[in-house]
Amino acid sequence: MHSIAVNSIEVLQALCDKTRLRILRLLVSYPNEEACLCEFADSIQEPEYNVSRHLKILRQAGLLSATKEGRWVYHRLVFEQEVVPFYELVSKIADSEQVFRDDAKRFRAEIKKRTTARCVKDGPEISRIELKKRTTR
Repeated sequence: MHSIAVNSIEVLQALCDKTRLRILRLLVSYPNEEACLCEFADSIQEPEYNVSRHLKILRQAGLLSATKEGRWVYHRLVFEQEVVPFYELVSKIADSEQVFRDDAKRFRAEIKKRTTARCVKDGPEISRIELKKRTTR
């Protein structure tokens, strides 16, 4: 893996948006996970075009890395020494309205749908849940 240049001002600017904080909070809560656009969109209940724009900003700030596999792009945290304190900060943000808790619950549900380590939306493999839905229609 290559080193990513991190600019603290860009990182702080990236953290100044509630949607980006919600995305980061999911990954900070599940640091070993990676997720695709549709899993984030379903988890935070935002349109994919909006989530895509926010993921790009987080990547450009050096907070996320992306791996392309076929038509899917999987995003995960970058564990460079310079950004770990920002992840700790994100994890400590108060959740008085339980937005982060609800996002995490939906994110866990998205991850559970997988039959492999990858997204199941429109992919070659469909989840057991989706298969059951299709056969009962």
